[in-house]
Amino acid sequence: MKKNLSIVTLICLFVVAISSISCSEKDDPADNDLFVGTYKGNITYVDNNGGKKTADNGSVTVIKVGGDYYFRFSDEIPDLKGVSFKKDGDHMLVNLDFKDGLQVIRINASSLFIQYSKDGKTWTANAKR
Repeated sequence: MKKNLSIVTLICLFVVAISSISCSEKDDPADNDLFVGTYKGNITYVDNNGGKKTADNGSVTVIKVGGDYYFRFSDEIPDLKGVSFKKDGDHMLVNLDFKDGLQVIRINASSLFIQYSKDGKTWTANAKR
């Protein structure tokens, strides 16, 4: 009887330990790779010479390297590299900076919005998964 009680106690402790680890309240998808993937929609690029590329059915692939994000555009549009984010509420990342030009990027699990200008070049995207 003691042996059975010990086994039941160990099983209960194991279940409680696993439950408390897997249900952590500190685990926000914004800290994970939830935003990595391909978003499809309208994309545009204007270079510093006035040249413009537009795609109504373009795509942006989001890649996370360390703490930075890279945005790989389709249709021969140059990539955005090394963008840092801060969390904005639950499940969303935002890059908002007016120091080096207009830099707004909002990303969540289902949509991506980019209005990013730097060195006379402008990238825009309004895309969904």
